[in-house]
Amino acid sequence: MGLLNFLIGNKNDKIKGFQSRKAIIIDVRTTSEYSQGAISGSKNIPLQILHSKIENLKKQNKPIITCCASGMRSGNAASILKKNGIEVINGGGWKSLSSKL
Repeated sequence: MGLLNFLIGNKNDKIKGFQSRKAIIIDVRTTSEYSQGAISGSKNIPLQILHSKIENLKKQNKPIITCCASGMRSGNAASILKKNGIEVINGGGWKSLSSKL
């Protein structure tokens, strides 16, 4: 097993663990991107307004899986949430994440 397979396997396991704990899936794409297709049950909070939603997310006391189109914005979102004390994982692109759920 190569390093990449090892890392991907760990991420898939972590996503499954988050999912088993009723994680919230937050899609940080723009509203127009989200309306063109998204993971069922996910919440659309565009990256540009994420800061204004942090306190509300903390109150829900659930782990969060972030996603976007390719994984870049969701990585930024995960970093922001982690710095604010929220348990989070970057799920990457929403289409890829959808296949792991």
